[in-house]
Amino acid sequence: MVDAPLPYGRQLIEQDDLDAVASALTSAFLTTGPRVRQFEAALEVRTGARHAAVLSSGTAALHALYAAAGVGRGDVVVTSPMTFAATANAAAYLGARVEFADVDPRTGLIDPAAAGALVNASVRLIVGVDYAGIPADYDALRSIADDVGAMLFADAAHSLGARDQGREVGTLADATVLSFHPVKIITTGEGGAVLTSSSSLQGSVVRFRSHGIERDPARMRRADGPWYHEMQDLGYNYRMTDLQAALGVSQLRKLDRFLLRRREIAGRYDVDLADSPGLELPGRRDGTEPAWHLYVVRVADKARRRAFFEALQRQGLAVQVHYLPVYRHPFYEDLGYRAGLCPVAEDFYARAVSLPIFPAMSDRDVDRVVDTVRRTAADILA
Repeated sequence: MVDAPLPYGRQLIEQDDLDAVASALTSAFLTTGPRVRQFEAALEVRTGARHAAVLSSGTAALHALYAAAGVGRGDVVVTSPMTFAATANAAAYLGARVEFADVDPRTGLIDPAAAGALVNASVRLIVGVDYAGIPADYDALRSIADDVGAMLFADAAHSLGARDQGREVGTLADATVLSFHPVKIITTGEGGAVLTSSSSLQGSVVRFRSHGIERDPARMRRADGPWYHEMQDLGYNYRMTDLQAALGVSQLRKLDRFLLRRREIAGRYDVDLADSPGLELPGRRDGTEPAWHLYVVRVADKARRRAFFEALQRQGLAVQVHYLPVYRHPFYEDLGYRAGLCPVAEDFYARAVSLPIFPAMSDRDVDRVVDTVRRTAADILA
C-alpha cells in the first residue's frame, strides 16, 4: 500500500467542530450574528488583547487595520519581504509605499537594524512578521517606531499562541493581525482578526469591515430613529459569518493541544534531522515559544535545492517553499523593485524548504518525514 502524499500543512477538523457548525446552520443567524462576538470575546481572553475584531480573511484584517491607522498616499510602510504578499499588498491598496527591510539569516525574521536604516518621517507603520510562528523582536522594533512616531503592528498570521518572554502574541505591538486559513494554527475556513488595546483602532476596523457603517448612536452624527445607521467611511464587506465564527470558537478551545503537537513535531525534527548532511535547521529567537506554523530547513548549497525538493515530492512529501521575497513578484518589479534589495532574504528563499508540520500528523507520519529527509539529504546534499 502506497502512503498518501503528506502536505506541509493541513487543518484538523473533529466532530465537535462539525457539531458547532451544524448548530450554527440551524440558528437564526448565518451571516454576522452572536457567534462572531463570542469568538471575539474568546480571542480576547486567550490572547490578553483588550479588543478583538474578526474579519473574512487575514488579508481583510491587514487592509482594515492599515486603513484604521490612516495609511494613505505619501506614507511609507516598512515590513519584511519574507512573508505572504498580503502584508505588503494591504499598504499598496491604500496607495502607500512599501519599504522592505532585510531579515535575520538564522530565523527569517525582520532585522531591526535593517528596519531602522529605512525609517524616516514618512514612515507611518512598521510591521513585523512572525515568520514560521516565531515572534519578531517587537521590543527592538518598538524603539525604532517610537523614534519617528510610527505605529508598530504585528503580522502574526503564523503565530497565534506563541510567546516572547512569557508575553502572548496579541500583546506585543500596537495591533496584531491573525489568519485562520486552513493551514494556520486554527481555522475558520477563511478568516482573520485584529487584536489591539486601542479602542479607536478597534472601532475603525469594525466600521471598515462593514461598509463603513456606524450603528452606535453615541458616535453617529444624527439619529432618526431606532432603525437608523449611517455610513461614515468608505468601507468594505469584510465581515465574518456566524458559521465561520462557530468553527473558530470550537477550534480555539483546542489551541493548546494543537500547539503542543506542533512543538512535539518540531522537537523531533530538531533532534532527528540535526546531523543530516547539507541541511540547516530553523533558528529561533531566545526567549520565544514558537507556534511552529512552518518548519523550514535550508540546504547549504542552493544549487541543489530544486533537486532535493523534487525528490521529496516524488517520495510523497508535499513540501513547499516560503517565501519568494515579496518584491520579486512581477507586480512589485513593475513598480521598480529589483533583485538584490534584501540579499539575506533572497539567499534564505533560495535555500528554503518547508517540511510537513500540522497537528493531525501521527508519529508514523513524523517518522516518514524524518526517514525520507535524512535519506534524500544523504543522496543529494552530501
